[in-house]
Amino acid sequence: MKQLLIIPFLFLTFSLYSQSIPLFDGKSLDGWYMDVPDLEKDSSLRKPFLVRNGLLVSLGTPNGHLLTDGEYENYRLEVTYRFAGEPGNCGVLVHASGSRNLYKMFPKSIEVQMMHENAGDFWCIVEDIKVPDMENRRGPKENWGITEGKGRRILNLTDNSENPVGEWNQMVIECLADTITVWVNGDLVNKGYEATAIKGKIALQAEGAEVEFKKVELSPLKK
Repeated sequence: MKQLLIIPFLFLTFSLYSQSIPLFDGKSLDGWYMDVPDLEKDSSLRKPFLVRNGLLVSLGTPNGHLLTDGEYENYRLEVTYRFAGEPGNCGVLVHASGSRNLYKMFPKSIEVQMMHENAGDFWCIVEDIKVPDMENRRGPKENWGITEGKGRRILNLTDNSENPVGEWNQMVIECLADTITVWVNGDLVNKGYEATAIKGKIALQAEGAEVEFKKVELSPLKK
């Protein structure tokens, strides 16, 4: 069981929620575009993102990303998701920019992990972020980095915040200035500060497992 490290001044957030903006309309992928390298090599492959029965679905393969057309900063993002079959890997990328900056696949970003039993981990993708107790949660300092082969994973704060496979989970990601705070089903699971990016696109991953999204909604924030 991971231990919750509480540092009070880091966990204060002064914000006001403005009117929410649905990023997924329940009918189409309007406002999003796909970046899937394998589709450029073979256009006959299936597209890994689609709308099915009012849900946004990541089929998991071929690997790639679904990115918002617009860029955002200072917001609260609410994502309701579940693994449709076998649990596996997926993620929400915030402050995404560029294209295929890591392993010729991932845009520069901070990933909020959705991988089963790891929801809320941070992955640094050519951007960086700090958390309390960094060496325990990221590994030896000499291995830290933001590119291939480096220590890019920052463990979350809690275990057992996810619901059983097949049930819906609510992930809330609050991005305010250079701070990113994450809750899963109401549990505070991560908080980082001094992020090297404070705005960008939002992206959903296709990374091996089928995931259904019922809600992807953004609320602008003010300090």
